[in-house]
Amino acid sequence: MSLQVQKVNHPEDLDKVFAIRKIVFVDEQNCPPELEWEHEDESIHFLATNNGQPCGACRWRKTDNGYKLERFAVLKDFRGQGVGRALIAEALSDLPEDAHYIYLNSQLDAMSLYAKFGFVAEGEQFEEAGIQHFKMVKKV
Repeated sequence: MSLQVQKVNHPEDLDKVFAIRKIVFVDEQNCPPELEWEHEDESIHFLATNNGQPCGACRWRKTDNGYKLERFAVLKDFRGQGVGRALIAEALSDLPEDAHYIYLNSQLDAMSLYAKFGFVAEGEQFEEAGIQHFKMVKKV
């Protein structure tokens, strides 16, 4: 397996990112499409490929609170192969050095993966797009 994660700089790669997110969030998890496509222009996007085939995506963006990692999506055939871990690592390494507050909203089954990178759950469990989440904050 030749896994690569790269920052998206070309429109055609962004189309691949959106295609992956549509499959995972809209088709598989039944997220409302109108909730899925927001803040795209202000986000830094990443595309994971395996032997050149698109297999995962994520993004980060600066918010009023700090830096938010979001929209982690891995296609079903590639799950459990380290794609999510590679996406998280690449997104974190791309953040500005002065990124003091880094957070994300994790689906319950992904929390253990984010915890490996120093994220800790904060606050109450909540629902987003019909799916249970916890806010997680990176402790430095």
